[in-house]
Amino acid sequence: MKKTGIAILVIGILITIFTGFQFITKEKVVDIGEIQITRDKKHSLAWSPLIGVAVMAVGGGILLFGAKSKP
Repeated sequence: MKKTGIAILVIGILITIFTGFQFITKEKVVDIGEIQITRDKKHSLAWSPLIGVAVMAVGGGILLFGAKSKP
């Protein structure tokens, strides 16, 4: 459980730091026989930094209150 808690905590930190990303898709504009015209279309995906804080809280909770393993 300790490794899981640490992993979720790190993911929460990354979500807080990087609040979104952009990606590009190709869109076909014209298709006439062998002639094809495409264009790049930008998309952005963004989220609130509060989501990262919530994920960090879950990771910290798992880290602190998770089941203790016996040696």
